[in-house]
Amino acid sequence: MSTSIQKTTRRVLTKRGVIWLGQTCNLRCRFCYFQTRIEAKDHPEHPFMSLDKAKSIFDILRNHYGNNAIDIQGGEPTIFPGIEELCSHSAKIGLLPTLITNALVLAKRDACQRLKDSGVRDLLVSVHGLGANYDDVVGVPGAHKLQMQALDNCVAIGMPVRFNCVLTKSSLPHLADVARLAVSVGARAVNFIAFNPFEDQQKGERSLDDVAAYSEVAPPLLAAMDVLRGADIEVNVRYFPLCQVPEDYRQHLYNFQQLPYDLHEWDYASWSFTDMKPQRMREGGLSPLISLREANFRSPMYKSWPNYLADPAISVDDEYRHSALIRSREHCGYRETPACAACGMRQICDGFHGDYAAFFGTDEAQAIASAAVVPGPIVDPRHYINAQRKVVEPEDAAWAL
Repeated sequence: MSTSIQKTTRRVLTKRGVIWLGQTCNLRCRFCYFQTRIEAKDHPEHPFMSLDKAKSIFDILRNHYGNNAIDIQGGEPTIFPGIEELCSHSAKIGLLPTLITNALVLAKRDACQRLKDSGVRDLLVSVHGLGANYDDVVGVPGAHKLQMQALDNCVAIGMPVRFNCVLTKSSLPHLADVARLAVSVGARAVNFIAFNPFEDQQKGERSLDDVAAYSEVAPPLLAAMDVLRGADIEVNVRYFPLCQVPEDYRQHLYNFQQLPYDLHEWDYASWSFTDMKPQRMREGGLSPLISLREANFRSPMYKSWPNYLADPAISVDDEYRHSALIRSREHCGYRETPACAACGMRQICDGFHGDYAAFFGTDEAQAIASAAVVPGPIVDPRHYINAQRKVVEPEDAAWAL
């Protein structure tokens, strides 16, 4: 792996897009957002879309939304027919591709090399535990061994990697070892992903067998973060209330208002387009293009705003913040707890997910006095993350540094 990795504390809006090629997968992760769609072959989002349709979406992300990178998801994108041609097209048009993958296919060195040769910028590998624990949580015996071989191949050919790790109850004893694994393979960043039931998970599929309380997550999470911080590896935690970690660790917490300022996360504007059903199905054409402001205006939260679509007082950053509030409150059911009402961070924190509160209540919430950090309430969502040194890829340096 290259050791010349640039980092910055400058926070700018991300230009990274995302696509879901179809919900076909070679694993059966029990916490997956798309469980129903992966199991049901007759679901309209299950089969992979055509290569031509995917290329058309890529062209739109690059030429209309101005994205310069893309996260390619499935299901499992490495089993998409024509994935190398798609990645080659993506790189050619200046939309630098990342695969969000379990990497099992890449246990074969030649498969890993072909992806690198096609222009893949890096892999975001889903490491949701280790050993038998990983095999159990993903539903495939031997999966851990294949993933470790894939990571060895990435190191051998110089394929950059980052990690995703979902904070399931079963993963908690392994978090520090996942962090050490990241150090050993030279991972550029590790993302820990807390409870947040999107998509099929909103139907009550999660149980207390998988979901841990924040107070149970925090000690092993902080220990893993210390391993990564000590190795100067970027570490991010998504969907975790700010009050649940000490102040110095809040620079690593990315909730919906902070996500647009992470270069490795998704642009809310183009995400609003690719998240529409026609862009996630094999059959049919594409939706009309939509701006972020138009997407926001569909929400009851902003539908009644006088002249919202043409209000010159609304900045681009405002549009992204409005989208963040829609995503947290309307789409995911976040709500304030009684402690939130007295907290100096309430304007930049999502609060507690409604489904989480139904499991555990809200007694864990703590009101943080704003006077302890700044005079008055904290209003800038970048207040804490401004302190974090984040990876900047060489191709992004001209605008991100």
